[in-house]
Amino acid sequence: MADQYDVIVLGSGPGGYVAAIRCAQLGLKTAIVERENLGGICLNWGCIPTKALLRSAEVLNHMKHAAAYGLAADNIRADLDAVVKRSRGVAKQLNQGVTHLMKKNKITVHMGNGVLMSATSVEVTGDKGTETISAKHVIVATGARARDLPFAKADGERVWTYRHAMTPKQMPTKLLVIGSGAIGIEFASFYNDMGAEVTVVEMMDRVVPVEDADVSAFLEKALTKQGMKIMTGAGVESLAVSASGVKAKIKGKDGKVAEADYSHVIVAVGIVPNTENIGLEGLGVKAERGIIAIDGYGRTNVKGLWAIGDVTPGPWLAHKASHEGVIAAEAIAAELGNKDVHPHPMDRANIPGCTYCHPQIASVGLTEAKAKEAGYELKVGTFPFIGNGKAIALGEPEGFVKTVFDAKTGELLGAHMIGAEVTEMIQGYVVGKTLETTEAELMHTVFPHPTISESMHESVLAAYGRAIHI
Repeated sequence: MADQYDVIVLGSGPGGYVAAIRCAQLGLKTAIVERENLGGICLNWGCIPTKALLRSAEVLNHMKHAAAYGLAADNIRADLDAVVKRSRGVAKQLNQGVTHLMKKNKITVHMGNGVLMSATSVEVTGDKGTETISAKHVIVATGARARDLPFAKADGERVWTYRHAMTPKQMPTKLLVIGSGAIGIEFASFYNDMGAEVTVVEMMDRVVPVEDADVSAFLEKALTKQGMKIMTGAGVESLAVSASGVKAKIKGKDGKVAEADYSHVIVAVGIVPNTENIGLEGLGVKAERGIIAIDGYGRTNVKGLWAIGDVTPGPWLAHKASHEGVIAAEAIAAELGNKDVHPHPMDRANIPGCTYCHPQIASVGLTEAKAKEAGYELKVGTFPFIGNGKAIALGEPEGFVKTVFDAKTGELLGAHMIGAEVTEMIQGYVVGKTLETTEAELMHTVFPHPTISESMHESVLAAYGRAIHI
């Protein structure tokens, strides 16, 4: 007889394990199914270990510029094996943390490959054989994987996905990065700081194309200054891989095709949802190109079946998946009779995005261009870090904060930042947007001094012609 639960969560990434914990907190008997590592890609092969790598590169970069701080550091070098070992240690620690959280919350873990037999039952095949478990509700949280290019299949030797790039067999000397989204730019930044000669190819007309145009322009200048070669409006036509390297044919924005040699290539052209071969097709689940259609609470069109995270419409971010997990858990609890929970639908307008390159990027809401397209009359303010005392004291005066307001109502429509520690600052604007703040509340807020966050205040003031320090 199948094990019976209230909820089964298929996948233990930042969406799945958070959903399982919230279900357990609400008194629901919960199981989680994971085929590889608890914590999923994010904790083991994504968000966290990449930040560990980037931190090592950041420290190395500071050491190389020690003289600018009145310090001396001689014979500076990077030990790539030790850097990778530290990163893997961080991932292992967090994996163990999730394991502890499963035990603490009395969540049953089934290690193995899960396939939906119905909307309420899952067949799990693992080292101990095959078992069937069932529940009143199932949450699909199977995440996504790197997208391949037809002519650039990753081999782990010369052509890498993000996963290979985190555990390199050797240090690239001349690296080609295909794609300038968050993953591509972060690895380009890491390997450039580590000493590789880096070229980034982006088919759109600017790098990090989902960001505000001013941020993209600033980043391209910064990366070029750091020694990277940036090719926008360009595309890789073909790759010829050999034991000694990769020969790439690249079509530039002028339409001409040039050939160049690289030691390694990172393919970072997006992700593919892990929705095939898990039983969705037989259940009649609505999906488009593998992306499952859901309502604001994570419900699919099949009763009892829910979906969260990278298998659902974007943005495909870990924190979005986690929040969806909480929403789905609370909606399920409400359906099962819990009158103390009041689930709220996901508001995608208030999901922040962060890119941990050097300099960092963070944003929330509409870009200036998107706000104009939506028909808003705007008030836009920009404040440069060169006008901020803390940024100058840190030796990090490059960057800015940009805020976009509805001129008629004062509503904060969007905020966009580039520079030191902006990924830690963006949440101030996220809270403001969630609370539906206007420029008045932000202007009346006291920001601590000296902090880079004062640039946030000045940007708001600048939108209304009231900036103090510029």
